[in-house]
Amino acid sequence: MSDKDARSLSELDSREVSPVVDDEGLDPAPKRLFIGLICGTSLIIVAGLALLWIIPYIGLTNIHPLAPWFFGALLGSCAIVVLWACFGLVLNILLGRSFFFAHRIRGLMVKIFLPLMTILARIFGISKRRVRNSFIHVNNELVRSEAGRYPAEKILLLLPHCLQSSTCKFRLTYDVNNCRRCGLCPIKGLLDIHDIYGMHLSIATGGTIARRIVVHTRPKFILAVACERDLASGIQDVFPLPAYGVLNQRPNGPCLDTLVPLEDVERALQRFMNHEDLEKAKARKQTFLAEKAERQARRAAKKKSALEGADPDASSGSEHAPLEQAPA
Repeated sequence: MSDKDARSLSELDSREVSPVVDDEGLDPAPKRLFIGLICGTSLIIVAGLALLWIIPYIGLTNIHPLAPWFFGALLGSCAIVVLWACFGLVLNILLGRSFFFAHRIRGLMVKIFLPLMTILARIFGISKRRVRNSFIHVNNELVRSEAGRYPAEKILLLLPHCLQSSTCKFRLTYDVNNCRRCGLCPIKGLLDIHDIYGMHLSIATGGTIARRIVVHTRPKFILAVACERDLASGIQDVFPLPAYGVLNQRPNGPCLDTLVPLEDVERALQRFMNHEDLEKAKARKQTFLAEKAERQARRAAKKKSALEGADPDASSGSEHAPLEQAPA
């Protein structure tokens, strides 16, 4: 690998991959929303643990004089774990760096904190969509900080069926190769990316099919495109597998002719794919772009030739028309 290619790959590691944008084109939910919810949830959990110690205090003394303190030490340890997880998440969000046991912290966030944060947000009138958006954004940062690079055959690009045009008559859920690549929906561009980078690509109609695809392909890394609800639930379902989310765009409303920024998908693949497969993809992309330019040149030449052939006929017809009318 040349020094220039090595520098470009190191730049990909330090670049932000794909911004999370909601269906209204708004900026990502601010990090302070997630930090506020995670801190509030942690305090509630700690208060609950303290309450569990205070309530049976009198009863535990009847069992053994030291029983309340053993029970208090157990609950205190749980409180320390919760506060440590909260502190680690906040530091990771603010500094963008992975810390000790970052993988375990992500597990606590996915399995425990998110449901409690949703309940807390509802109390303060914050919509689920904003909470999920913020969760996906933070999860992506955690995955960026802890995940490595993977071979192409171990990466799964999982897509929702709503990316397919609603007028298309070809079924792609069980065989994406049924696509005719007409260009009326983003599937053509995503298949082109698949041909270049060589990762697995599947389309799912729901959570059950998505889980079946994951079990069948057995990936080590998942790049998923979906809405906030499906991404948040999918990240929870596939944990501990690292899952990176790219939100789709919904100009026609949810689940109908949705779109996805292809450059964000490609940038994420470049970030998480190993260097050897990236070099192969780079060569394939150059060939792909050269063939595409050649096809466009042939179509342009054919169109120009057709127009040039039509002009003499039109002028010839205009010149001979009076001659044909003269005898009359």
